[in-house]
Amino acid sequence: MAFTANTVFLFTLLAAIVVPTTSQSCNLYRFSKDINYAACEDLPVLESSLHWSYHPGSGVVNVAFNKANAKDSTWVAWAINPTSKGMLGSQSFVAVHKSNGTIRAYTSPITSYATMLEEGNLSFSVYNLSASYANGRIIIVASFQLPPNKTVVNHAWQEGVVSDDGTLRPHSFSPSNLRSYGTIDFISGKVSKATKDVNTRTMLRNVHGILNTVSWGIMMPIGAMMGRYLKVFDGLGGTWFHLHRACQSLAFLIAIAGFGSGMYIGNHYGVHHAPHRCVGITLMCLASAQVGVAVFLRPKKNHKYRIFWNIFHYIIGYTTIALAIWNVLKGFDILNAHNGWKKKYLGIIISLAAIAVILEVITWIWVCNKKRTKNSENHATFGQQQT
Repeated sequence: MAFTANTVFLFTLLAAIVVPTTSQSCNLYRFSKDINYAACEDLPVLESSLHWSYHPGSGVVNVAFNKANAKDSTWVAWAINPTSKGMLGSQSFVAVHKSNGTIRAYTSPITSYATMLEEGNLSFSVYNLSASYANGRIIIVASFQLPPNKTVVNHAWQEGVVSDDGTLRPHSFSPSNLRSYGTIDFISGKVSKATKDVNTRTMLRNVHGILNTVSWGIMMPIGAMMGRYLKVFDGLGGTWFHLHRACQSLAFLIAIAGFGSGMYIGNHYGVHHAPHRCVGITLMCLASAQVGVAVFLRPKKNHKYRIFWNIFHYIIGYTTIALAIWNVLKGFDILNAHNGWKKKYLGIIISLAAIAVILEVITWIWVCNKKRTKNSENHATFGQQQT
């Protein structure tokens, strides 16, 4: 079939429109200064690619980490771990792109789960480290010396946000961020993707979130409301206490499971968020103290020290509930959960708060009426005795 000049023009115009909008393969990307790499790989997540050249004689690797669609006030990092599969021991190359347009590259060895990617020397020699930003791309370029007889290494890459004061915030815990790791063979060029443990880790963090939301975030506030408002009704007798104790005991047992799942995730997968973790440990300590004091040190109702026990019980209880609600909301942010889940939880908390306000008003009216009735009865009895 013959093509006319108009047909050729239309195909050319269509290609000009479509091609720029498609994602560019790493093989098509051209670096400045005529820098070429022997191999490259489009990484499966975070819109990144890796380019490298390996020199067997010297064991030196020339590498470029290319992050597309990078925004202002962001950081990106690429790291290898020559010794293990975990986060600890990773040797990272970091680029920080600030809102004023400046960009800085440095190295950071990861020696703890609470790392903030502080600058430091790596376990191997690094040469010619630099970073650049152009057309929405952050590119980290470096040369480094591989450990002897070590050409297959674990590698990982991440991105995050830089706060106004220059602090690097922890990366998101979205599925993409949790899958940004694998292995790389610098000789064969084989790059494996992260498939192992991703589903297990995602399931565990979801279970952790559900257990803690139900226990700390919902059941404990409801149990506190039972203890606060039901006991004013004499008709219930001691039922309010049994309901209060049962709800809080069940919430505490579920909270232990949620706490254990969080510790397991942190210890086995290196997923840590310092404020969330510290508050979680504090909550478990407060709840354990509350249970211990309630079970073993609770004085009888008419004991002279009962007032001090009540003060301790109320302070620890309400402090635990306030911290628990804050930590549940922080957990939604860490999990990068859909806004709908966070809004639903906020709706539950606002509803419980509204119910508490209504019950507080009813309780005060009930108590005041009860006192007024009792005073009237006392005055009537006293008047009869006088007559």
